[in-house]
Amino acid sequence: MRWARPLGLILAVLSFVGAGALLPDLEQRTENAGLRYTDSVVEGAPPWVAVGTAIGALRGLVVDVLWIKVNLMKEEGDYFEVMALSDLITKLQPRFAAVWAYHGHNMAYNISVATHTLEERWDWVRAGVRLVQNEGLRHNPADLVLHKELAFWYAHKIEGNSDDAHLFYKREFTREWHFMLGEPPETLEDRIAWLRAIEDAPGSLPLLLELEPRCIEVRDRLLSSVAPLAEQAGVNLELDSDFLLEYGIWDAIRQNPTGAALLGIDDQVTAERPMAKALEEIAADPNLRGPLDQLVTFVRRRVLEDEYNLDPQRMRRYTELYGPLDWRNGQAHALYWGKKGEEGATARVAADDDDYKRLNNDRVVLQALQALARYGRVRFDPFSTEPPVRTQEPRFIDVIDREFEYYYTKHYDVKGAGGETFIDFLRNFMSSSIREAWRSGEKDRAQRLLDRLDERFGRGAVPPNNAYAIDLEIFVRNEVKQELDSQPHLAPTEARGALYVGFRAGVAPDRREVWEQALTYTAQVHRIFRGNEFYDYETKFGSGRIKDLMPPTLEEVVEVVFLQFITDPTIPLLDRAQVWQRVDSYNPWLRAAAERPSIRSALAQQFARSELSLNNTLEQLFPVPVDLEARQAAYERRVRDREAEREQDRKSGSIQRQN
Repeated sequence: MRWARPLGLILAVLSFVGAGALLPDLEQRTENAGLRYTDSVVEGAPPWVAVGTAIGALRGLVVDVLWIKVNLMKEEGDYFEVMALSDLITKLQPRFAAVWAYHGHNMAYNISVATHTLEERWDWVRAGVRLVQNEGLRHNPADLVLHKELAFWYAHKIEGNSDDAHLFYKREFTREWHFMLGEPPETLEDRIAWLRAIEDAPGSLPLLLELEPRCIEVRDRLLSSVAPLAEQAGVNLELDSDFLLEYGIWDAIRQNPTGAALLGIDDQVTAERPMAKALEEIAADPNLRGPLDQLVTFVRRRVLEDEYNLDPQRMRRYTELYGPLDWRNGQAHALYWGKKGEEGATARVAADDDDYKRLNNDRVVLQALQALARYGRVRFDPFSTEPPVRTQEPRFIDVIDREFEYYYTKHYDVKGAGGETFIDFLRNFMSSSIREAWRSGEKDRAQRLLDRLDERFGRGAVPPNNAYAIDLEIFVRNEVKQELDSQPHLAPTEARGALYVGFRAGVAPDRREVWEQALTYTAQVHRIFRGNEFYDYETKFGSGRIKDLMPPTLEEVVEVVFLQFITDPTIPLLDRAQVWQRVDSYNPWLRAAAERPSIRSALAQQFARSELSLNNTLEQLFPVPVDLEARQAAYERRVRDREAEREQDRKSGSIQRQN
């Protein structure tokens, strides 16, 4: 019939139009369910992407079989074999987020503890974390659970203390980021500007070289300095994290030249690392110093985005939002990934049944903020074998109070009293903040926090109660006992805070009763710490999981904290000088313990930047004891006697166990 062909054409057009109208919704459903092979079509994708795409519908069957086998082998403890199969699954189905989470967890938690050295453990932990961060989240950028898992690993595996090697993890992680980004500026404003410079750096090397042609000479001189070694090793030269490592080592020496010279590190590095010599020559040229800084800033942006999957703009924004984040602290990364998941990965967890996923992720964010308030300030010597020193950062306290209001409101209607869980969090956090403020000598701030706690959860609550209507000092003592029984790893922070108060408010103004109070409190903390049920547990590496966090005697605790105090740049130099000049009448051994090249070097650098250097000398502020040799000889005898007594105790304990 004459009208059949036009009618068929019209129906075909309508079918195409209808299919086109349904396509966006279908694609969105597919995206939300994670059913597409890749998150986006990428030019030049790896060969396995093409293979996975070609398999098509059969890919799901293959993945199901492999996943069943993975779970069977997991039950048998065959973790290395599980790793190989998990890797294959991630290649076949990269949008299967659960496999990425398990694959990374298997490496960081299971395989790592099966190794035999600290270095091997850290390699596996780092590999598991970076697998999810650099690969899993690139394929699954909108998966909330994967973000939460990664944030939890940073908070628990790296920053926690449940692993025998946790101190080694902290040192290696801090060293890595110290070399990648350098030591951050002290003030929040400077830190924001520092991150903004990385954010605003050119996005490509050609653009950088176009904007600043002198960077060409800087790049060529740096790469040519290591060209012979690269050619011998058969590797290509790149401006990547390896370059930042070389620059970071050189810059760390430059920041502490006196200490490096005393240790002979500067000559050693120059001899072993030819790029260090090239950096020194470039930095000495006033025409190239600026271009060098620009090149380093550019490389930092590229490394953050390409090798760590971190967004400098987001890093800067979170610093503005929350406070002075130090990226050498794993909790800053836990906060980053948890918050990123909350902001960009909620589309797939919109159903009421997924409330717990959002709730768990938000808990990780708040817990990271809590940890940053407790030990968010980092002091680190990259050439030391000691773990980084982390102290409280009270600038996060008010932020947490603000975030509590936000999350409590957000989860108020969640089934199972979702919002109520944040009440317990804030109550516990404010209690610990009161204790920390009191330890630091900020009794007025501690009292204000106690009054706020009483207003929220005490006499201002419904119904009202008198739980917080008590004397501040009594409240603090009760809190210390309760917390250290369950979290003994906080004992060093408690002792440090109390002794800092003793030095500043007791020794400096010569108020002996304040010092005695601080010493008594520290002794109480030390006694509770030594009484913990896990105190004597030894790891397979021969170290104590708990007891190595704090020296075994009160005398040694005071010495360690004094060394930290006397070089702490956050305390005014004059305050430390007053303590130095008066401490002999309180403890005659402390200056003998502190008279060492590294301490003098740190003080010399801080003194040179201080206005006190205009009218004083370092020796006037921190005089060397006239009887230093005799005093240090006596101190060394005390140390030897202490070690001998400790060795005798170990032998006696061993004999008793054998009997």
